[in-house]
Amino acid sequence: QAQLVESGGGMVQAGDSLRLSCAASGRTFSRYVLGWFRQAPGKEREFVAAIFWGGGATVHADSVKGRFTISRDYAKNMVFLQMNSLKPGDTAIYYCAAGKSLITRPPWDGYDYWGQGTQVTVSS
Repeated sequence: QAQLVESGGGMVQAGDSLRLSCAASGRTFSRYVLGWFRQAPGKEREFVAAIFWGGGATVHADSVKGRFTISRDYAKNMVFLQMNSLKPGDTAIYYCAAGKSLITRPPWDGYDYWGQGTQVTVSS
């Protein structure tokens, strides 16, 4: 059974940094896209960043370009989201997901596996 487990969330102040981790297990993800998504209270889930597990190519949402960076540790089956210069608008639950193709707009049906999410709160 494939599983994604996020960690690293927390409460920080504007301008601070956080690094989220996603541990992937239970199957081979070599042909998958691993992505980070977030959902703020009362808002729809949105795409943040994704990485092609095999080749390592990355895609970032315009709202986080230059501040967030997705990366992976192929050997450890982990995906990371380095978040710098955090803003109150980045406050959300952050989810890790895996799918067979890159999808950056809803619906998110194409993502086969989702983690449970980790809360990120940024105060001003």
